[in-house]
Amino acid sequence: MHGSIGPTELRALGLNPEDLLDFSASISPIGPPDGVWNAIRGVDLSRYPDPECLELRETISRKISITDRQIPIENVIVGNGSTEIFHLIARVYLSKRPVHGTAVLMTPTYGEYEGACRLADARILKCVANLDGDFRWDIDSASKLIEDNKPDIVIVCNPNNPTGVYLSRREIEALADATRDADGLLVIDEAYLAFVEEPWDSLPLLDRPEVMLVRSMTKDYAQTALRLGYALASKDVVARLREFQPDWSVNTLAQRAGVVALNDIAYLPRARAAVFSAKAYLVDQLRSLGLEVPDTEANFILVKVGEAAKWRSLLLAKRFVVRDCTSFGLPEYIRIGILPMGDTKRLAKAIVEIAKSEAH
Repeated sequence: MHGSIGPTELRALGLNPEDLLDFSASISPIGPPDGVWNAIRGVDLSRYPDPECLELRETISRKISITDRQIPIENVIVGNGSTEIFHLIARVYLSKRPVHGTAVLMTPTYGEYEGACRLADARILKCVANLDGDFRWDIDSASKLIEDNKPDIVIVCNPNNPTGVYLSRREIEALADATRDADGLLVIDEAYLAFVEEPWDSLPLLDRPEVMLVRSMTKDYAQTALRLGYALASKDVVARLREFQPDWSVNTLAQRAGVVALNDIAYLPRARAAVFSAKAYLVDQLRSLGLEVPDTEANFILVKVGEAAKWRSLLLAKRFVVRDCTSFGLPEYIRIGILPMGDTKRLAKAIVEIAKSEAH
């Protein structure tokens, strides 16, 4: 489970999903693009999905290619959510016999990376960020860890979940240099890239065979229930992953929705504007209460509340769901995704009430 509230907990509380405002997920706050529902309704459910995801891969290639940089469809793999891609990477690069592979993870971060690596019985090494400061990593130390251990894969989330730290081009290139020298693969999870205010262009990194970029359409376009993600990498890397990918892992509903979403060029600017305004409001409100809110470049914020589990329960009693970050190794923090401004104002009001109550 990835932070939200599950059916078992809902039943125990006597609640329905529609009774709650869910700030625990970090997806586009404006809902799916308008054309998605019509696209889904037009799907013939009696026909098998395209196992090649050809139309969707062509659309991804066309939309991300620019005049001087073309991304052929052979460099694109589509997955049942980006999580499937991480499991494919682990199977291909880490499930070795007789000696299993090694992975370096930049933590604290999304737990599914470690889950996939553990299923592959890999040796897992962690480069831990500064948990007492700005949550940034010491890139020199990370490079040394890679140099000394020569991992098969290195995974970094950029911007990172749950801290929102966004590494610069120089920092990512340093990790790529170290990974290249170790003869490994640097996997950059860009699931939240669409919600960075001033992102740098990572596509030139694809000139480096040791780099893979992973992106999430479920987050960009609020299609979480459909499960859709993709990765960009060298043709050799993509071909290796596709050998291990089950046929029809990406259903036709997701494929059609993905094509429609990518073709709606007005959607992401609207989603970004909604995120930026609501996030700025929420950060200002929480900091005015004296709560510590680290800077973040993603569509979520961390808030230091002291006892994350307690605050989650207190907000749940008011019908708001936030993420308790204890599972990330951050038991003093909750993570709040960004919803539309009206919902965000309701949450801020509830937090003010709780903060005042806790202060007495």
